[in-house]
Amino acid sequence: MRTAPPRRTSGGRTAPADPARRPDNAAVPPSSWPRRAVTAALVRRALSGLPVRARFAGSADVGLGGPLLEVRDPAAFHARVGTAGLVGFGESYMAGEWDAPDLVAALTVLAGHAAELIPAPLQRLRGLWAPRHPHHERNTPDGSRANISRHYDLSNDLFALFLDDTLTYSAAVFRGFPASWELLASAQRRKIDRLLDLAGVGEGTRLLEIGTGWGELALRAAARGARVTSLTLSREQRALALERVRAAGLGERVRIELCDYREARGEYDAVVSVEMVEAVGAEFWPVYFRALDERLVPGGRVALQAITMPHERMLATRETFTWIHKYVFPGGFIPSTQAIEETVRDHTRLRLARRDGFGPHYAETLRLWRERFAERADEVAALGFDDVFRRLWTFYLAYSEAGFRSGYLDVQQYLFTKENPAR
Repeated sequence: MRTAPPRRTSGGRTAPADPARRPDNAAVPPSSWPRRAVTAALVRRALSGLPVRARFAGSADVGLGGPLLEVRDPAAFHARVGTAGLVGFGESYMAGEWDAPDLVAALTVLAGHAAELIPAPLQRLRGLWAPRHPHHERNTPDGSRANISRHYDLSNDLFALFLDDTLTYSAAVFRGFPASWELLASAQRRKIDRLLDLAGVGEGTRLLEIGTGWGELALRAAARGARVTSLTLSREQRALALERVRAAGLGERVRIELCDYREARGEYDAVVSVEMVEAVGAEFWPVYFRALDERLVPGGRVALQAITMPHERMLATRETFTWIHKYVFPGGFIPSTQAIEETVRDHTRLRLARRDGFGPHYAETLRLWRERFAERADEVAALGFDDVFRRLWTFYLAYSEAGFRSGYLDVQQYLFTKENPAR
C-alpha cells in the first residue's frame, strides 16, 4: 500500500504522513467488460481525428500522426477512464499505465481539442456521469483553509527545489523566448514590479496583498517604502515569508497575517492579489471582489493577476470535479475574463482600467519549473515523496503547461480603479 509522502515543516522537521492528501490509486477500479469496451470505442473515436499517435499494446495505432501517447495497460487504462473520466486518465498516468515521450506535446493536442473529446450527446448529459465537487471543499472560510493547506502546506522544501530564488509561484514575464533557468528570477521580479507599478505602490503606500506566497512581492513593495499587510491561509508559507522579511530587515514595514480575505480590515491605498482568485470558487467571486472594493480607499488601485479560460468552457465545466481538484488544487476554479469583469461591474464600485494577457509567458514558466523538478528528482525522493507523487507532480506541471501552450488557458494582469468622489 502506497501512502502519502511525509510533509516537511518550515524548520525541516518531518510531519506525519496524511493518507487523505493523496489517496492510494494503485488498485484499478472494478469495471465490467461492456463498460471497458464502450470506453475503448469512445477513446479510439476521440483520438482517431486528432494529430497524435496513440499506441495501445496489442492493437494498431490510432490518430492522424503526431506526438506519441503509449498505453501500456489498455485494460486498466479503459477501466479508470470508464469509471472516472478525465480523473481516471490522470490517475492512469500516475499508475504508469500510459506515458508519452513528450508529455507536454501530447497533452497540448488534447487541451487544444478539449471541447471535442467527449461526444456532444454525452456532453449534454455531463451532469449525470461527471463526478461532482465534494461539499466539504466549498470555499467557505473553513473550507478555504483546508483547501489551501492541502497544496501550499505540502512542503516548503519541495517548492524550493523547483522554484527560483524568489520562491515565486506564478507566471513570470520574460523579455523573449525561449527562456533559460538563469533568467527566471529576474523575470519574476519584472512581473512583480509591473504589478506594483500598476497599483502605484511607492513611498508611504498602504498596501494590502491578498495571497502572500513566500513573500517576494511584499519584500519588493516594502523596499519601495510601502507599508504592507499581506494575508495568507498557509501556515508553512507564512513561516518562511516571515523569516525572509526578518532577514531583509523589513519587519517594521511588513505584517503577514494568517487571515482569510473575508476577515480583512482597514483601509488601503492599493490592493494586489496574484493568482488568488482561482482559489476563491465561483460562488464567492462577488464576496472576493467586494472585499477588494471595501478595503480600497477612493482613488485607490487594484492590481490583479489571474489565470483565465474561455467563457463557454468555464460554463460547461463549472460543476465538474477534475483530476486537478482531486490531487492538486481542491476547491479551485478558473474564471473567464468575462466572468471577472461582469462580477466586478455588478458587485463593486471598481472600474476596469487595463487588462493585458500573457499566456505564453506562463507556458515558459511552467516549462522551467517542470524541467527543474525532473532534474532534482533524487532530492524530491530524499524529502520522502514516492514515485507516484513524482508522476502526479510531473503530470500537473505538464498538464498546466499544455493548457497555456494550446491557448485553452491564459493569464491576465488587471488594473481596477476606484473613483474618488472628492475630485
